[in-house]
Amino acid sequence: MKIACIGGGPASLYFAILLKKRLPTAEIDVYEQNRPDDTFGWGVVFSDETLGKFEVADPESYARIRASFAYWSDIDTFYRGAKVTSTGHGFCGLARKQLLLILHERCREFGIRLHFEHVVTDLDAVVAGHDLVVAADGVNSRFRERYAASFQPSLDWRKCKFAWFGTTKKMTAFTFVFQPTEWGLFQVHAYPFEQGRGTWIVECREETWKKAGLDKLDEQQSAAFCKELFAEHLAGEELLINRSIWRTFPTIRCGSWRHENVVLMGDAAHTAHFSIGSGTKLAMEDSIALADAVMQNRGSVPSAIDAYEKARRLDVLKVQRAAQTSLEWFENSARYIEQSPERFVFNLMTRSKRITFENLETRDPALVKRVQDVVSAEAGVDGSRPPAFLPFTARGMTLHNRVVVSPMCQYSSQDGMPGEWHLVHLGSRAVGGAGLVFTEMTNVEPVGRISPGCAGIWNDQQEAGWKRIVDFVHANSHARIGMQIAHAGRKGSCSRPWEGDAPLAQGGWQTFGPSAVPFKQGWPAPRQMDRADMDRVRDAFVAAAQRCHRAGFDTIELHMAHGYLLSSFLSPLANVRDDDYGGSLANRARFPLEVTEAVRAVWPQDKPLFVRISATDWFDEQQKGTTTDESVQLAKWLKELGVDVIDVSTAGNVPESKPQYGRMYQVPFAERIRFEADVPVMAVGNIQGLDHAHTIVAAGRADLCAIARGFLADPYMVQREAVARDVVSHPFPPQYLAAKSVR
Repeated sequence: MKIACIGGGPASLYFAILLKKRLPTAEIDVYEQNRPDDTFGWGVVFSDETLGKFEVADPESYARIRASFAYWSDIDTFYRGAKVTSTGHGFCGLARKQLLLILHERCREFGIRLHFEHVVTDLDAVVAGHDLVVAADGVNSRFRERYAASFQPSLDWRKCKFAWFGTTKKMTAFTFVFQPTEWGLFQVHAYPFEQGRGTWIVECREETWKKAGLDKLDEQQSAAFCKELFAEHLAGEELLINRSIWRTFPTIRCGSWRHENVVLMGDAAHTAHFSIGSGTKLAMEDSIALADAVMQNRGSVPSAIDAYEKARRLDVLKVQRAAQTSLEWFENSARYIEQSPERFVFNLMTRSKRITFENLETRDPALVKRVQDVVSAEAGVDGSRPPAFLPFTARGMTLHNRVVVSPMCQYSSQDGMPGEWHLVHLGSRAVGGAGLVFTEMTNVEPVGRISPGCAGIWNDQQEAGWKRIVDFVHANSHARIGMQIAHAGRKGSCSRPWEGDAPLAQGGWQTFGPSAVPFKQGWPAPRQMDRADMDRVRDAFVAAAQRCHRAGFDTIELHMAHGYLLSSFLSPLANVRDDDYGGSLANRARFPLEVTEAVRAVWPQDKPLFVRISATDWFDEQQKGTTTDESVQLAKWLKELGVDVIDVSTAGNVPESKPQYGRMYQVPFAERIRFEADVPVMAVGNIQGLDHAHTIVAAGRADLCAIARGFLADPYMVQREAVARDVVSHPFPPQYLAAKSVR
């Protein structure tokens, strides 16, 4: 088997070692355009969990690498004149040059041919002349560019500039420095990798970089600038240069990693931001997977590459998502600059969502206790409480905790009437300890329902049925209760989910929308609303709000998300009108804002008003969906009209949306709206219980956490957490007081 590895980084070298060790007959050549001791950057970092894979793959390489490691378990953060240390993390690092030299030596022991200062120019000839070509030629991969039609690359050039320096400063911890300046915020990612040497990465927003004049400085001048800027932290030690030019980080993704017998590995295939230290880890894990796949599919290179990609893609995707979240945190770190040092560091530690409140508590209980104390004090409560158990006040409504039962359609009404199911469903979750319980999406007129089983609030009988439930919640729990009022729009007149979730074949009704555009191909088109329709629907929302007040609800939420009527007005994917209610964001928002203003006018001033929005349609700018920038502006307008909390969800306007699902995946949208629109927000979206709620609240990413599926599985999750953490302030129904002693 004849193999060419393009690029002399860890991916190529490690793959060559692993395969040659198991397949001695393989002829392997590694081609590197630079000299043996040339390398961009300084040190590389691994976590403890990564090392076990290396030991299994090649114990000899692992032993030599490990012998060169510097170890540390602390993270020091310098922020607003304070130093906060978090411990229990477990890192190790070594010089990148040392790693390469170890791998070079190991390659030579196996007879792998290393070609330095060798630029591969005829790519097609290399492909034709080898059984397998490993393209590990980095971020600027020529192979990825040459065969782009197969690889389908996507490069997302980010908003920060960074320069990778070395330093003589002795460090015993991973070190973050956040330095406000007249030009903007600068931040440092630093760590040791050998005796007397460390990596010192300086990063800032591109606009900050330009304001500081760094775009006009050469490498030496940039080093001098940064040495002066961080003089207090360098304490007289040097910044070292090694191609330490300012760069922009690209997030690289590829639709496929294969072209015929060519396979992409490492940064050529995917990048992960250096803030989670995973670039070299990903590359070397790629090497392990590809070597395994080749050995398991020796009769077919295409099958081996396919097996490699199948084995690696999900793991890489998970790391890239975490890295992207971390990258975006650092792009926007200036928004947190007013947080207390402890809260800021907690925010930093949990930024990628891989570390949560409970996880950090296991690693560093002392730090988490300090964070809990600070967050409790900032909330104005006596003593120290877990973050999700802090009270929250909006107008005259105070919640005893930050956990909310999200609206969840039950499709169990008859003619819109709530029944025994709704009483038990909502009552049990209120008794179970949630701070606020929302009804399902409850519709303001019969043609506003999704299905015949959907709940309504358009007549006296329904109002009375809901009052019975509200009275039960108030009499038997400390929970507050709210109603989500809505109109399904073009997504109405459908069967229940368990009956097909499709347009009704019989007994359906005319749906309405901003435009006569069906939700899905083959669905009936809605009727484009005229001014009379808008007036009718606006007045129906007003009447529903008045009924909610008479029924005793503590709050209401206007549903402007998920493609239902008000949401479809906001989205250019559903709203193609050419009048005053279509086109610009101001026009598209006109009718939803009219409804908001009318409802706020009749909803009592001492009762808060929530609005749920879809912050993005998950489409790029060319596809013209709702953007987060637009949702920030919408939130500002809603706040001006007297909305108290923005409930931030995403998607739902068109079935073609492709949300990037994952735990807490919608929280970044809520966080951005909270900081940029300066309005309280409720986060929702795969918030998996109280651990996530503690994390979100403590970091300051949202004020409230709405949980849906978790409450379907466990109505009493809040009570159980209160018992487990001995939250004395948490109220129990008297019938359940005995549960306080159950551990």
